Amino acid sequence: MVPVPLLPAAVPHFEAWAGQAAGSPLLPPHYSGLRASCWRRLYFLGDLRLGRSAINIDKKKGNGQKTRPNGENSVIMASLYLSPTNPLWTATAYRDMSRWHRVLLFLCLLHSMLGISCGCIPEERAALMEIRSSLMSAQSEPPVSWSGRGDCCSWERIRCNNSTRPVQTTDDGGGGTISVSVSACINLNLTILSSFRELQLLDFSSNDACIQNFEGLEGLSKLQYLNLSGNSLSGSIPGSISKLVSLKVINLDRNNISGALQNKDVINLRNLQELHLRSNRLSGTLPSSLFALPRLQYLDLSENLFEGFIPVNSSWNCSSFLQTLKLSGNDLSGKFEFFWLRYCGKLQRIDLSGNANLVVQMKFPGWVPQFQLKTLRLSGCKLDKSIIAEPHFLRTQSRLEFLDLSNNNLPGRMPNWLLTDEATIVYLDISNNMLDGSLNLMLQQQFSLQLLNISRNSIIGELPTNISSVFPNLRILDVSHNIISGVIPLSLCSIHNIELLDLSNNKFIGEVPACLFTDWSELKILKVSNNNLGGMILSGASNLSTLWEIYLDSNKFEGSLPINLSGEGHIMDLHGNNISGRLDTSFWNLSLLEALILAGNSLTGEIRYEFCSLTSVKLLDLSDNSFAGPLPNCSTTLPLNFLNMSCNSLSGSPDAFFNPSYIEVLDLSYNQFTGNLEWIRELSQISHLLLRRNKFEGRIPSDLCHLQFMRIVDFSHNILSGSVPPCIGNIPFEVLPDYQYLRPTTGGSFFGGGFESMDLDDSSYMYDSYYDMQGFTFTTKGNPYTYGQNIFFLMFGIDFSANMLSGEIPKELGNMSHIKSLNLSYNFFTGQIPPTFANMSEIESLDLSHNRLIGPIPWQLTRLSSLEVFSVAYNNLSGCVPNTAQFGSFQMDSYEGNTNLHKASQGSKSCTSNSSPATYSEMEGKVLEDFDPILYLVTAVSFVLAFCATFWFSFCPSIVLRV
Repeated sequence: MVPVPLLPAAVPHFEAWAGQAAGSPLLPPHYSGLRASCWRRLYFLGDLRLGRSAINIDKKKGNGQKTRPNGENSVIMASLYLSPTNPLWTATAYRDMSRWHRVLLFLCLLHSMLGISCGCIPEERAALMEIRSSLMSAQSEPPVSWSGRGDCCSWERIRCNNSTRPVQTTDDGGGGTISVSVSACINLNLTILSSFRELQLLDFSSNDACIQNFEGLEGLSKLQYLNLSGNSLSGSIPGSISKLVSLKVINLDRNNISGALQNKDVINLRNLQELHLRSNRLSGTLPSSLFALPRLQYLDLSENLFEGFIPVNSSWNCSSFLQTLKLSGNDLSGKFEFFWLRYCGKLQRIDLSGNANLVVQMKFPGWVPQFQLKTLRLSGCKLDKSIIAEPHFLRTQSRLEFLDLSNNNLPGRMPNWLLTDEATIVYLDISNNMLDGSLNLMLQQQFSLQLLNISRNSIIGELPTNISSVFPNLRILDVSHNIISGVIPLSLCSIHNIELLDLSNNKFIGEVPACLFTDWSELKILKVSNNNLGGMILSGASNLSTLWEIYLDSNKFEGSLPINLSGEGHIMDLHGNNISGRLDTSFWNLSLLEALILAGNSLTGEIRYEFCSLTSVKLLDLSDNSFAGPLPNCSTTLPLNFLNMSCNSLSGSPDAFFNPSYIEVLDLSYNQFTGNLEWIRELSQISHLLLRRNKFEGRIPSDLCHLQFMRIVDFSHNILSGSVPPCIGNIPFEVLPDYQYLRPTTGGSFFGGGFESMDLDDSSYMYDSYYDMQGFTFTTKGNPYTYGQNIFFLMFGIDFSANMLSGEIPKELGNMSHIKSLNLSYNFFTGQIPPTFANMSEIESLDLSHNRLIGPIPWQLTRLSSLEVFSVAYNNLSGCVPNTAQFGSFQMDSYEGNTNLHKASQGSKSCTSNSSPATYSEMEGKVLEDFDPILYLVTAVSFVLAFCATFWFSFCPSIVLRV
């Protein structure tokens, strides 16, 4: 029988009863000083039997009733559950007790009075204090109540067994009271948990803990709920978990667990109801035993590295309890037929998205599933192409709320049949397919629909003029990258809950309704980029209300920017319009602005000192305008990560405008900046430094060599002189493992959170709120190329061309094995081409033209298999032009202007000395080509005669003398 505690409120009644029973006070005078927690230790085991009956205790009311049939009075003390107003026991009850049970009562009272054990068990208290120390050592803040004083059963997030007082549950996460430093990791040794033998629930989620020694879990035989999600677990799944056969819920989401999930890890967990392993690095195939667990209700293995087949087939005896199946974001392959789910009568959610090689078949004529899905996500699979054209399965699912068929190249017409009067769909994403048709037929009012994403299709027509009546509760509308035309309907402003509106990359005309900028209380993102929209920029509005991101780029907006612009904007992209006038930010109130992009307009004048007040800006692009004069000297330099001021007429020195410790990308090309480059030594985070076509002078500082994140350096068309520092060859020119480029963001990628009936583990609509920066122009392979976002990962190069650099080219430059482009043309370099250039194994473009180089072209350069463009024109080179490997494809204009450089022709003997060492096969071919049989015979006879004469003189000298 489970013991029931003696409540503190019942203690006075217990005292009265004890005093009556003994005739004198049983309790000492200092009873009043005992803690209530001590009295909660007073419990008695067994049954109270009166004959064949027992006390029936109503645990809700605290009342017990007893009967005495046949006058039997053998008494065994029962567990007590007393209410403050209903004391169950009196002196009469005490007298009914046997002598041994009176002794037992006395011992229990004595145990409490002596304070032998009050509250939780000391062993468990010590373990909790050790956990507290682990938290504090990681600069974290444990709950205030974990002070070491009082009954630890009353501590925050600790719950004990009401009778025996061992800790049953610990909940150290999810409530936000434990704050963990990002830079620290809580080192938690799970062996301390071996003290909690009665533990049933352990929740240590979202604590960034580095957990060790999972063997400490093995003794927790009663553990039913284990949540270690959101920590820093690494290695494989601990084998000790497989021994906890009482487990019902395992949650190891969002860790760094790797290795395979094997049959032995799950086969014994017959009571398991939920398994959460999302967002780890688990690999290998899925274990078949996982799909045979009889009580499994929820299975989430998404966002791992699993591969191979899903181990089910047409004979799969699905768990009758299974409700959720999530296998998205893996590399699963093979075939998966929905008919195999026919026995899963309670199934509600399926997510197989992001398995590009998984063939999903949904067609089975005549089959009507027993289940009714709420969520169906099949984005980015090899999905049955007929699912839209012949939607037999979808028509059987009348309770569908979340449908995602995006990224499948599905053909067919716009599925307006999904949005009928009876439709329950809340979330519909059919983006990035090949659907056509129009939205004009969407005339049925959709009260449920909150998200509609039909982007990246071929939808035509216009948005309904009464769109607010058709979709009154929309929160996200994305129709971008289609062929939708007409004007933006004014009724959009009547959809008051909308958070994200993306109309970009269509053929909209006219003006943007001013109410889109001012009247919405929930709108966070507005995108109308790449249309044919015009009118005043921002429709004349100056207060942008609650908008986080505004994208009006690549349209025909005109006018000047308001001088009193205000709002909560994080990103404002207005590039590629006809905005004119001066940039006056004197009265701007945009304290949260992180990205301002005004490139490609007609802005004029100086950049005034007031611009320095935009202290949150991380990305600033004012390129391709008509700004002039020096940059302001900010007393507090701007913490910019990205600065593009190219193609203006700016002058002076640029370094007083931005904080050099933050800048990662700096493009000042095509301006009139002057001075030396000593300031670049402070650019500790720089990765792209483009100073092309300015008036910088002096030497290239050797401090450039310390900029280890460098990927692109363009100093071309300046007045730099002196030699190139050899240490530049030590710059790795590669993406370093610990390097992360920081792009401006609104601080969150999820919108539409809180969709009704959405699974708690589902992300809301994921929207990439990071700003996609404009491209950079970098000259390589003889032509200027504009690189988009991929430049940060794919391009590495140096351009020192068109300066006054001199001396020999340092051989150390050959150490740059990852560089793809090197341009040293139009300088005054002397000496020979370093043979070490053969070590630049990834080089694609090498331009050494218009210098004063001498000597041959090193034959070692023929090893450069990636070389596409090569020029040494207009130097003083001599010898032969290599004609093997990549060099066989270069035209003679790569070598012109070198009078002593000759093209090697077949059979030519003038280039032999400068050619590469001949291989054995080449020598053998040469011998066969020059073979002359008469010369060979004469040579052989001469050799024989010479050999005989030598032998004769050596062994027969006497005969020779006589002769």
